[in-house]
Amino acid sequence: MKRFITRSIVAVSALGLLVTSLAGCGKKNADANNCAVVGITQEPGIFDPHTVVAAGDEEIIFNVYEGLYKYDHEGNLNPCLATGVEISADASVYTFTIRDGVKFHDGSDLDASDVVYSLKRASGLLDGQDGTALVSELDSIRDVTASSDGKVVVTLESSNSELLSYFTTGIIPENYDNCQQAPVGTGPFKFDSYNPGQSVILKKNENYWQKGLPYLDSVTFKVCADMDAGLTELASGSIDIFPYLTTDRANQLDSSKYNILSNGSNMVQIFALNNSVEPLNDVRVRKAINYAINRKDIISVTMDGAGVELTTAMSPAMGSYYDKSLDGTFDQDIEKAKALLAEAGYENGFDISCTVPSSYLIHVNTAVELASELKAVGINMEIKQVDWATWLDQVYAGRQYDTTVIALTSTYAPYDVLGRYKSTDDGNFINYSNSTVDELLTRIPQTADVNERTALYHQVLGCLTEDACSAYIQDPTTITAVSTRLEGYNVYPMYVQDMSKVKLAGN
Repeated sequence: MKRFITRSIVAVSALGLLVTSLAGCGKKNADANNCAVVGITQEPGIFDPHTVVAAGDEEIIFNVYEGLYKYDHEGNLNPCLATGVEISADASVYTFTIRDGVKFHDGSDLDASDVVYSLKRASGLLDGQDGTALVSELDSIRDVTASSDGKVVVTLESSNSELLSYFTTGIIPENYDNCQQAPVGTGPFKFDSYNPGQSVILKKNENYWQKGLPYLDSVTFKVCADMDAGLTELASGSIDIFPYLTTDRANQLDSSKYNILSNGSNMVQIFALNNSVEPLNDVRVRKAINYAINRKDIISVTMDGAGVELTTAMSPAMGSYYDKSLDGTFDQDIEKAKALLAEAGYENGFDISCTVPSSYLIHVNTAVELASELKAVGINMEIKQVDWATWLDQVYAGRQYDTTVIALTSTYAPYDVLGRYKSTDDGNFINYSNSTVDELLTRIPQTADVNERTALYHQVLGCLTEDACSAYIQDPTTITAVSTRLEGYNVYPMYVQDMSKVKLAGN
């Protein structure tokens, strides 16, 4: 499905990366080499954990880098390179105890100085940096120091009770700044090579701190042109794992050769409306679009029903932070849509375009269905399919578009879901602006009581819905085909390919 994006994304170039001629793991030598091939449909671009922006890159480097904390396949945030954290009563100081016995891929030992360097680099505090955080969520860090007992003390500009989930940011060796060409982390796999347009190869980290892991000697992430190309390679045996399938494609596979695994994705598929272009800068037009579409029909067409309808910018997978009272706000109402368009001066409709990444069938199909439904209220939508690099450059970074269809990823932290709607946030590619939302998003991290924070999140969701800032479609179910020659693969409720526990079946 789409190239799901993270909270911040910029256009990138794949030039200048380390490229070798080493062969990957093919089906013919797979058993002999104890390796696996994962099919991906987005060309990799960034391997630096502090500047990575595309979820397709993050799903690969999840296996290379680790942070102080790390999510598991059930969505739990667990200690990783830290064994624990002490948070001050006002949530302005985080003190981490660093794990002993961890080595980087270059053989050096992890200690507090590496963590200090990494967090300062990520938050823009190193000498020579201009103070702009590479990881925007960490821009509230004022200082990072190592205590005399080897702990790492992170001091914030102000209280932030929502920051722990962002300490999943990758830790790299002190003074190391060549991550793009030669990534070095502490993860279960080491970077081996990148052949643009073809593959990324990772090799087993023999010194991984979690004893016994990983099981595989190598993992190849093989670039496929699109879902159909990936399915062809899956059927031929040249890849072993192919994620983000639609239900109909999964049903076409031989159940004796593939296990079909699924999980909720905690993603938000959005029909993104550029709030700064006419006529989408009119809330009546945006509401009309919301009333004109039938989310259930779209999910049926694009996912064979394997998705959860969304009304606003958060999935119900977020539990209490999600506001159930908003459900059904924009149930399809063609007459109301027409009335709103007439009120806005568009009784005869208008023409608009939808720029969509061509390599993600779910988003292309969604755009086609949306165009059909919008025509009923007089809106003529031209679909423009572009490659992923062009989408990043023109749509996400350049914001030169009318509408687009994409899916937004996040961690299980609610602030990671909604922080992009702050008017100044780099991830606010829909150009949404609401001073009340800005104020609420400023207050949330400063609010210690979880019930009060939940109420503030509900207010933000209410504002986004009242403003109809975009049209939200679904939380798609993640469906992955895994060859029966493998076991131990888990489908995460986030955009991750965790290969650390995958092994040959029966081993």
